[in-house]
Formats: sequence, C-alpha cells, structure tokens
Amino acid sequence: MVRLKTKESEKLFRAASKVIPGGVNSPVRAFRSVGGTPLFIAKAKGATVTDVDGNTFIDYVSSWGPMILGHAHPKVVSAIRGAAGRGTSYGAPTEGEIRLATLIRNAFPSMEKVRLVSSGTEAAMSVVRLARGYTGRDMIVKFEGCYHGHADSMLVKAGSGALTFGQPDSPGVPKDLARHTLTATFNDAGSVRRLFQRNPGRIAAVIVEPVPGNMGVVPPEPGFLEELRKLTRREKALLIFDEVISGFRVAFGGAQELFGIEPDLTVLGKIIGGGLPVGAFGGKREVMDALSPVGPVYQAGTLSGNPLAVAAGIACLTELGRRGTYRKLGDKADYLAEGLHGVFRKSGVPTWTNRVGSMWTTFFQKGPVIDYATAKRSDTGAYARYFHGLLSRGIYIAPSQFEAGFMSLAHTRRDLDRTIAAAREVLREVSG
Repeated sequence: MVRLKTKESEKLFRAASKVIPGGVNSPVRAFRSVGGTPLFIAKAKGATVTDVDGNTFIDYVSSWGPMILGHAHPKVVSAIRGAAGRGTSYGAPTEGEIRLATLIRNAFPSMEKVRLVSSGTEAAMSVVRLARGYTGRDMIVKFEGCYHGHADSMLVKAGSGALTFGQPDSPGVPKDLARHTLTATFNDAGSVRRLFQRNPGRIAAVIVEPVPGNMGVVPPEPGFLEELRKLTRREKALLIFDEVISGFRVAFGGAQELFGIEPDLTVLGKIIGGGLPVGAFGGKREVMDALSPVGPVYQAGTLSGNPLAVAAGIACLTELGRRGTYRKLGDKADYLAEGLHGVFRKSGVPTWTNRVGSMWTTFFQKGPVIDYATAKRSDTGAYARYFHGLLSRGIYIAPSQFEAGFMSLAHTRRDLDRTIAAAREVLREVSG
C-alpha cells in the first residue's frame, strides 16, 4: 500500500467545480458515494489508466464497459486516425454506416434493421418513442433499478409499491409525462402481469436491461425473461431489451444470445463505438419501418453515424468476432472470480458477488441480490473502504456500490493476481 499522490487531481477538481456543475460531466465520477477527490485521467493503455499525478491503476471501470479490447487498442486507434484524416463529420450517409449496421445485425439477428445514434440515452429515448408510435399506446413498463438513460420518461421510480404509477425521479420531469411510465420489480414477472391487468390495451412496451448493470449486476432468474416474452406477445405489446451494457459484453450476441430470447427491439451502445460516443437501436423490419423517412415516427441526429465512431466500432466488433475471443475473456473473468471468491469467503466480511460473463458486482451484504430492493441493503460504507483500499494499491474499481466491474482482453494473469492479493489485504482492514 502506498499513499496516492492527489495534488494535481485536487487542483483540477477545484478548477472544474468553478465551471462544471459538481466538477464532473456525469454524476458518478464525482466520488460522492465513496468520498474523496475524483481522479483526473491523463492517459490509458491496455488494462491500465494513469492520472495527472502519475498514479497508474489496473482498470476495471473500463469506461463503464466499452473498453473490452483494452484502452488504446492499436487497430481501433488506427481506424480512428484514418477516419479523422478523411474528415470528422459529413451530415451525409457513408459506406461505413452500412458495414457497422451489418456487423450488428449479424451478431443480433433480431435487429433486422438498425438506426445509429450518438448515445445510449438517445437510443433508449428513440426506441420508446418508436414503440409508442408503432403500437398507438402511451404506457411503458420499466423495472426499478434498471437505467435507460436520462430521458424524461425513463427517469421514474416506484411510488409506494411496485405496481403504482411512476413518480419523477428528478426535478424537471413533468408528472404528466412520468405517469405514462409504470414501474415493476425485476425478476418478478407477476408484477408485470398485474400491470397489464390493470391497464388493458394501454401498454406499448416493456423495456428491460436483461442483465442490469446499474443497480449492480443482477442476473435474470430462470424463466423471468421467457415470461416477459410470453406476456408481451399475449398483450400485443413490444419487448425491448436495453443491451447498452450487456450487448457484446456477456456474449457476442448479447444477453439475447446468452438466454435464447428474441426481443422485438434492442438498444445498444458502449462497445459498438470502440470507446467513442455512439448508440443504436433496431428490431423487426415492420417496426423499424415506422421510423421517418419511411414511416411517421420522427427521429433524427446530425452526428448519427459519425465516421470516427463508426470506424472505431467496425474495428472493435471485427476483433470481437474472431474465433476464441469470448473464451479468452471468460477464462480471465473465471480466474479473477474464483480468486476473489476465496478471498471473500476467508475474510469473514459479508459479501455477495453476482456475475454474468465478463461483468460483475460484489455487494457488501450476505445476499442474495435479485432486485433493486435487495441491492439497496448493501453496506455502502464498507464498499467505500474497500474502494479506497484497492485504489491505494493501484486497483481502480467503480466509485459506487451499484455499478459493474468489467474484464477486458488486455488484463493479464499478473494483473489479476495483483488484484486478488490487493483484495486480500484490504478485506483484512475492512473486517478489522
């Protein structure tokens, strides 16, 4: 354990706080839930990030998931440089957009047509509008603890129970809009069934993270996703999988490949841009053809299909499609998980780890964690001590109990052994 140098990060955070709300451009970066000053990153390479004070960390945040190949992968960097040399934006179609959409469709057969956008939030916002426009219905069902970006209709939480109308989760979200979003309990198909019973013929779609990553990783229980598929078909509503995090992460074809469920619409982001800002949504041909300019549902974006993001995405997905890639990634995740499991078990500190593929969360509680309510029982104080203990030993995990950790292909056995050893030391301190 070494005392981190933080002088430059602290200086930059003070400067940032004068011109940026909270000093950060996305709330979780502020370290509010763990305490301390956020790290200002200067560079990254492979499985590591280096901050402005010269501290280098083994990185499991992975830019919140997309750096599955590792940071600054040579083929991705080369693709971006080549694209930049030809111009950074045209506001006109390019051949690259067809190539990226085709790569996505090949991995996700349910996405017969694909629309590229600039972020996961934009994709989720657009797919909800499409679902409403296609079905002629206004209501959407989402799940407590599942995050679908910060568009108004998605920023809702349960009221006094899982079957109430949604209430705004942020000032600035009109109640009249939030009331069209119903909130159910993840892994409880009965809560969804009751919403359909109470709102016959009014629900346009059910949107779900098939593997949530924003209340920590919570796997779907056997039969849950299958029941959502049956319910939506019976009620003539659409099933939307938000695979912004799980897409190309838990399997090449995402959670829908892993669990064998075919949704009507899918939302993607993160990995499909190789680390650059991008998003996509797609689905059945007849649903997607309701979009402008073919259909009446309007959606547009000047930077949609940006040539830099498209080039990076093509390079990334091409690498991921190589034979044996996900076996290698899974082997690394298995090795780390087994090592940490032994450390947690011997420490006596109450923990519960959920993992699907190369994403995981360790909750500081006895568990099991199956939904938002059980996730919230975690000891966030213990997690904060664990976070800072690892950070002081050169290991960077999410600065929040309720986020995921991510494995990359760039992590080495030495990185993983060092992480396991650091966890062992930290847990001795946490338990004391």
